[in-house]
Amino acid sequence: MRRYRQPVLIIFAVFAALAIYGCTQLRFTFDFSQFFPRGDDDLAFFLEFVEEFEGDDNVLLVALERPQGVFDSTFLNNAHDFALKARDLPRIEGAQSLTTFSYPVKTPFAVTTIPAIHRNDPSRFAADSARIMQDERFVNNLINKDATTLVVFLKTESLINLAGDSTLTEEEGEVAGAINSIDKARELMAGVDSLVQTYNFPDYHYLGAANFQVEMVDTQIREVAVSAVVSGILVTIIMFLLFRRPLGILVSLFSIALGLLLFMGLLGLLGRELNAIAALYPVLMIIVGTSDVIHIMSKYIDELRAGQDKESAIRIAIKEIGLATLLTSLTTAVGFATLLTSRVNPIRDFGINAALGVMVAYVTVIFFTTALLSYLSVDQIVKIGRQQAFWDRLLERSYQFTRVSAGKIKIGAVVVAVLCAIGISMVTTNYRIESALPRGKKITSDFLFFERELSGFRPFEMAITAKDTNRITDFRVMQQIGKIEDYLKQFDQVQSTASITAVYRSINQMFNNNRPDAYELPTTEAQYRRYQSLARQVPAGSLNVLMNADETKARITSRFADLGADSVKVFMGRTDRWINSNIDTTLIDIRATGTGVIIDKNSEYIRRNLLEGLGLAIVIVCVLMALLFKSWRMLIISLVPNILPLLLAAAMLGYLGIELEAGVSIVFAIIFGIAVDDTIHFLAKYKLARGKGLGVEESIHKTFKEAGKAIVLTSIVLFFGFLVMLFSINPPSVTIGLLISLTLASAVVSDLLLIPLLLRWLDK
Repeated sequence: MRRYRQPVLIIFAVFAALAIYGCTQLRFTFDFSQFFPRGDDDLAFFLEFVEEFEGDDNVLLVALERPQGVFDSTFLNNAHDFALKARDLPRIEGAQSLTTFSYPVKTPFAVTTIPAIHRNDPSRFAADSARIMQDERFVNNLINKDATTLVVFLKTESLINLAGDSTLTEEEGEVAGAINSIDKARELMAGVDSLVQTYNFPDYHYLGAANFQVEMVDTQIREVAVSAVVSGILVTIIMFLLFRRPLGILVSLFSIALGLLLFMGLLGLLGRELNAIAALYPVLMIIVGTSDVIHIMSKYIDELRAGQDKESAIRIAIKEIGLATLLTSLTTAVGFATLLTSRVNPIRDFGINAALGVMVAYVTVIFFTTALLSYLSVDQIVKIGRQQAFWDRLLERSYQFTRVSAGKIKIGAVVVAVLCAIGISMVTTNYRIESALPRGKKITSDFLFFERELSGFRPFEMAITAKDTNRITDFRVMQQIGKIEDYLKQFDQVQSTASITAVYRSINQMFNNNRPDAYELPTTEAQYRRYQSLARQVPAGSLNVLMNADETKARITSRFADLGADSVKVFMGRTDRWINSNIDTTLIDIRATGTGVIIDKNSEYIRRNLLEGLGLAIVIVCVLMALLFKSWRMLIISLVPNILPLLLAAAMLGYLGIELEAGVSIVFAIIFGIAVDDTIHFLAKYKLARGKGLGVEESIHKTFKEAGKAIVLTSIVLFFGFLVMLFSINPPSVTIGLLISLTLASAVVSDLLLIPLLLRWLDK
């Protein structure tokens, strides 16, 4: 390293320049379709459904609020003008509101229409309001129950982004349609927001996929920047307390920053998009880099203090710590790589990127950091003082505690295991959208407003397929669809329900003077056939979102309140049982679909993939341990202390009432991948001591003194490093940071207390 240190530094300077360019190419993305479980039968069905009808994400709702009531001429005319002008905005395909709606009226001569609201005639507002507030088509959809909010319904381009996805089959890719981008969503929202600002509405709220996409991407950018800055400040403080010398602090900080720069630049150069979990990357890279730096620099300093020259000290540090650090990097990368078992793309991408980042950090420290260190003496790196005596006393007491309190440690481990089992039994996957929204942001307050005042966000679809020679427009088939729709409407959590029956219900209402109670299907086939002639006059473009062209398929569309994935699953099961008992399934086939149903299926896959991924990680780590230690006893010793933190993390989910969802599921891969690092460093040092002929007890004692400080320090860095996530406004990030911090703190305690006991028992 001393011989080639200048070329090494030049090479890293070139890499840094390329990385800076790569960082300018980074792209952030957020798309609900990212969370679709790939290779799922329901997903394949949904893609066909979208092709035949349209997606359920092509809607942007704009709620215009007036606390005094919406029935005001000025307010209504402004809302009407907004709806009309919105039709000309980019990415908007249509706009509708109560001010644009008219009731059909049958006269002796023809069918004409009257407006639902006579905007310029306040004397008719009372009658208009009474009729509208009794109409189920409008309440909670285009107007709230208190008549203080009017909703403008904007039909947008579809934002389902599945085409070109490498994880889709060729057939799925063909069905997916045009690729969307954040740029399109930004253009759409910029146009709508600019138009809204031209009116003096007291308040307004947005709800739709385009708004979610823009706001969540902006949140991701903020999260990455904040986590990088706060983590950098934290590491600076830790390095100051550790080294107390400017050069020692600068070498460590520059090495860590370079590793982060190279990683982010590499992602940009490779075209890797940053998704909803990207805020973890800076924290992860900084703490992994810090851990590697501390281990290497601590060993180098120890060798210099022992009288070695710089060249020998570097050689010993790379030989003894470099191998252990390589193994810890590999095991950490393996932990992340197990996320490839997930069917959810953001989790798979995080696993690949994080594994790559761990190896980038390792290469940077082994080559760049050691090249810099070779120029420095011990006095230039660290200030030796009373802190060393403090560490010596602390580690000596820890070692003595494991000798005299073995019984207490065993009892404590059993108690913790029992408490973990209880906590794990309380884990839920009842994931709610609200729990993933950023705190204090307009997107969250808007979401809660729609949940409270209107029909909510979570889409729910039912696909109806006519069997044999039947058609959707057959009287008996239409009756069955109407029964399902009426069943759904009786539940408060189901809103905005609509289907092809709306055409015949509206005609029936028209023939009964537009009475609200007449909005129902005709009861006789003769009456139904009379209405059919009028129904066929409705333009096909108005019906193609509810029924296909050959009248063999239809849809029932609605929206759920944000109940949670498990609660929706219970409702779906109950609905399926009702359909089997009350619907003539010889006429039609019914299948639930929609983005909400597809995303909710993640809860099932997350549990399965979590176990599969961890099982795979444990097997791979066992192989690596077997290659390193060549002993089944050491294999057991290395695994036992790391299973306990995993159990503790799962138990915390139960005790804290945290839903197990896509983002939180990565916690276990991070914990296992990082927690095993301290174990490897401890056992690697122990193996070196045993190889020098020392006995078991003497080797344990020596390991505590020489490796204990670095293990504890890196654990402190890990603990506070992940606590940085508490500064996040994104609740899943806060949860992830808290869980990992507390669990990794328990991991170092588990290592220092359990490994000595296991060594004394098994290493004879």
